[in-house]
Amino acid sequence: MCVELLTYADLSARLDISREAARSLARRRRLPRSRSEDGKALVSVDLAALRYTPRPRRGRCIDPIDASMARIEAIKTQAFKAEIARLEDVAAAYRAVFERERERADRLAVELTQAAAETTAANAWAARLEDEVTALRNDRRPGGTIAGYAARRLGHLAASIVQADRTARAR
Repeated sequence: MCVELLTYADLSARLDISREAARSLARRRRLPRSRSEDGKALVSVDLAALRYTPRPRRGRCIDPIDASMARIEAIKTQAFKAEIARLEDVAAAYRAVFERERERADRLAVELTQAAAETTAANAWAARLEDEVTALRNDRRPGGTIAGYAARRLGHLAASIVQADRTARAR
């Protein structure tokens, strides 16, 4: 029986275990301990009587809470990516509708500008015709008959209407 005084580091090297496992083994077996001059703990061990075989190392147990949190994060990440993809599709659809409506509004603005110009021209033409009609009703020149003057004015008025009609067809 050979008893040796070993530090926890030496005992762990002999048994091929970690330093903490050697310390735990000394406590469990109630091996006598003392302090060395430099303050390190010394354990009195009979290695032949110890008959210690370490258990095979298992993989580290993952904390179930950490594993659950990791799964939740993976699911959230996947869900966020799916939501982002869905929102990008919705945004693209809205963008297409926006572009279509903007083109439509541009066309309507051009049509409105043309209609405003045509309305202005029509109002000017109507005012001119009203002036012609007023002139026909009220104008009496000395030396001429009203009927002759009216016929002349009516001829000018008809020529103006024909000219306006040709202009409108040409557009």
